[in-house]
Amino acid sequence: MIDRGRVIDNLRKYDLKKAKIGVVASHSALDTCDGAVSEGFRTVAVSQKGRDSTFSKYFRSQRDAKGSLIRGVVDEPMILDKFDHILKPENQNLLMKNNVLFVPNRSFVSYCGIDAVENDFQVPVVGSRNLLRSEERGDERDYYWILEKAGLPFPKKVDRPEDINGLTIIKVHHKVKKLERGFFTAQSYDQFLEKSHNLIEQGVIEPDFIKQARMEQYIIGPVFNLDFFYSPLEEKGERIELLGIDWRFESSLDGYARLPAKQQIELEMDGILPEYTVCGHNSATLRESLLDNAFELAEKYVKAAEKYYSPGIIGPFCLQTCVDKDLKFFIYDVAPRIGGGTNVHMAVGHPYGNALWRREMSTGRRLAMEVRKAVEQERVEEIVT
Repeated sequence: MIDRGRVIDNLRKYDLKKAKIGVVASHSALDTCDGAVSEGFRTVAVSQKGRDSTFSKYFRSQRDAKGSLIRGVVDEPMILDKFDHILKPENQNLLMKNNVLFVPNRSFVSYCGIDAVENDFQVPVVGSRNLLRSEERGDERDYYWILEKAGLPFPKKVDRPEDINGLTIIKVHHKVKKLERGFFTAQSYDQFLEKSHNLIEQGVIEPDFIKQARMEQYIIGPVFNLDFFYSPLEEKGERIELLGIDWRFESSLDGYARLPAKQQIELEMDGILPEYTVCGHNSATLRESLLDNAFELAEKYVKAAEKYYSPGIIGPFCLQTCVDKDLKFFIYDVAPRIGGGTNVHMAVGHPYGNALWRREMSTGRRLAMEVRKAVEQERVEEIVT
């Protein structure tokens, strides 16, 4: 891990009155940028050539002569040949010269690699740099390890394919779509063999996928991604905030699920299996009797993260959950940074964040509000790693 002293030394060279919010232009970058400009910050979106038009053209900012925003959310698109070229010393120096405080998202880690993010990226990161590694499923201290230490509920692990005895989800990366899922389900060992063979043949998963696979009980119930925020700066109210809830559209699973059961069976007999590629999100709320339980999950996770990954959570995090027939939560994934579905409440906020802050409060805006508070109180060192 990069020496914290070096990061703080870099931060102390900043003119924080001119601080900008930077982000890799993918994942939840629009929410990050929208929230930043709503709180008066200029934004920098690091794009890859050929994949930049959303940020460099269609959501490019326009400001009047006084600097007031007229339209758009991206002030400065930084277009590189590859996303990971952000790691080049000259590009890092440019960001720091520009007083950029960098917001990590999953695309940042996926394109640049966790080792480089931890060891080579010298730009001050808003959030918990060391917790990002916990998303690497199969790592010794991944988020399942934290959940276990925290005493939090998660689906029962299946150790070997031969042990499959009931509906099981096999979590594995997609062979071609490196940021996406090659997930599939199996009811038995024989079905596991049949489905995995078909997916290997179709080029969805690697032949040796089982080495990195996580197999666990499939929880039958709705999915709720709980978008929380933890403020180390808050001194009067509760430090944990529930800002919003989202759920996913997954291709081709959602189209598959809309077919009559007879056609689903026919497709499966032909070896055509649904894929779990996330392609969008929608907004949701929980019945109020479940909110106490949701906050309890967040409280336990924050305490465990602080104990085992000091300084712990800073800013946004997402607990991805299923709720079973008995209304019990099971956490199946954790994002220790801004979640992938927060674009669903950018600009308009979300009922929970809006109710708490009495204005439109998305995750991106709440994050920028925390940065603004840190700048004004000269406490930026407390929210960067």
